[in-house]
Amino acid sequence: MADQYFSIGRFVAAFGLKGELILRHSLGKGLRTLEVVFLENRKDGFLPYFVEEIRVKGTGEVYMKLEGVDTPEQARLLNQKEVWLREADFSRMAARSAPVSLLGFHLIDGETDLGEVVEVIEQPMQVLCKLFIRGKEVLIPLHKGTMGKLDKDHKRLYVTLPEGLLDVYLGET
Repeated sequence: MADQYFSIGRFVAAFGLKGELILRHSLGKGLRTLEVVFLENRKDGFLPYFVEEIRVKGTGEVYMKLEGVDTPEQARLLNQKEVWLREADFSRMAARSAPVSLLGFHLIDGETDLGEVVEVIEQPMQVLCKLFIRGKEVLIPLHKGTMGKLDKDHKRLYVTLPEGLLDVYLGET
């Protein structure tokens, strides 16, 4: 079975003279034990970059030094690149309470499996889960009014969606 990858954030800036990068991530905790990250080099193709050093910058940001990236110019080439982890590393690193830990979960509304969460978008007042239903992108808001039971063993989150929400995305009346 092919490895599955999860996006954890992106490099937002080059830093210093030794090729460090600032990684803005959504894992909800430090990444000090991280050994390898992946950058997408083509659709569904990932290149590994081995981590030399990680220093915490602040909440949700770290300074990261990668092997083979030794100058500010090399670091700038990776600026704004999305950073991915293999599923095993993601599961180990993501804080259990971080919204990003819902990646790969299936949203269940009543008896209907809506699909797998492919992206988690954090906003100030709510979290949005992106999934695809019948080939269309759908954003499901998660907050106290929509969230139900979380079944971590079966990777399911039970939700109660507002009437008509899916109709907006799927064009149904």
